[in-house]
Amino acid sequence: MRFRIIIFLSLVAIEGCESKAHKVAQLQAQYNATYAVYAKDCPDDNASGAARMLTGEKLTAAQMADLEAKKKARDARCKPQADHLADIQRQILEAQQ
Repeated sequence: MRFRIIIFLSLVAIEGCESKAHKVAQLQAQYNATYAVYAKDCPDDNASGAARMLTGEKLTAAQMADLEAKKKARDARCKPQADHLADIQRQILEAQQ
């Protein structure tokens, strides 16, 4: 009888691990698909301004203001997607524990 209980508990533990791994795999696939859309829809437009500053090029106040306005607009547009990605990451970490 004890042997049967041990086998049963082992099978339950194995099933739990497989279920956990399956959930993590599903969440990872969801993250990858969501990130691909995010990367396409929300490119980092500030890179060109940063590169220009690194090369020593002086930006006018109007150019700086334009870059800042573009950054704020991008952040506002992309925040919901970024928050969703962060939520999926949190779920992945919880599922791995």
